[in-house]
Amino acid sequence: MADGSPRFAGNLEATSEAARAARLKGIGLMMAALACFACLDAIAKTLNHQMHAIQAVWARYAFHFLLAFLFLNPWTTPGITKTKKLPLQIGRATLLVLSTACNFVALKYLQLDEAMTITFATPFVVAILAGPMLGEWVGPKRLAAILVGFLGVLVVTRPGLGGIHPAAALSFLNCLFYALYIIMTRMLAGHDATSTTLFYSSLIGAAIVTPLAPFVWTWPTWQGWMLMVAVGGFGALGHYFFIAAHRLAPAAVLSPFIYTQLIAAAALGFAIFGHVPGLWTLAGAGIVIGSGLYLLMRERRGRVVKTADIAPAGPER
Repeated sequence: MADGSPRFAGNLEATSEAARAARLKGIGLMMAALACFACLDAIAKTLNHQMHAIQAVWARYAFHFLLAFLFLNPWTTPGITKTKKLPLQIGRATLLVLSTACNFVALKYLQLDEAMTITFATPFVVAILAGPMLGEWVGPKRLAAILVGFLGVLVVTRPGLGGIHPAAALSFLNCLFYALYIIMTRMLAGHDATSTTLFYSSLIGAAIVTPLAPFVWTWPTWQGWMLMVAVGGFGALGHYFFIAAHRLAPAAVLSPFIYTQLIAAAALGFAIFGHVPGLWTLAGAGIVIGSGLYLLMRERRGRVVKTADIAPAGPER
């Protein structure tokens, strides 16, 4: 039989090796994307001390759009502007802008690792919202993992017990907006191409924030301009790496590596701002990561809620 022939076995082995190499390359690209997103947050925190947060948000979207437009535009990608769900695209992009604004303002007062740990509660929020909004209900074991994950966030923030800065509330809002954004992204998945959705994300984001920027504008130094370009550049580059990674490896393979962003954030926080993660942050992060990995492990067994597709670092920051 052909199935037992040496040629067939050799082809199967070659295919397996190619798939393994693609997965490893995908993991590398995923980690590069997450490093870009960590750098984006670090630059945003730096910009917050030089200008209004709205101006920093404007830079994030305006320069992202301009840089991405060089490669992703109606001439290089015909039909990119065609969408079957324009109101959904506008709503999704608006939620991302609100999420970014909350994150940028929170970063002015919180350490990078603190804000990042709270952001990692996003998959739990998505899992809860996926029931009423997408009909994907969580079972009792997943619900228990979600509750434990939220407990980890409470360990970090310690509300009412002299925890971190009240700006942590903005990080919680960031989680809510970003979770809704992810839900809407999944609603769009079956209607519009990925390139179309990415195009509208940066275009609408820039269109929303640009009219607000003149009211809070502070003329930057040349170093400020470089940082403003960099915050958009890291966003665009992170998008590219993130998408390329998911073309090479399944989301279930890539998702566990999202937590390397917390390591990158802690390292940048120490190197740039001299911040050392506190014991409460480390303990809470451990609980959140453990709960998240448990959810991902259960997803890989083929359950209903596609938590593996819900990366708290997301393709868009």
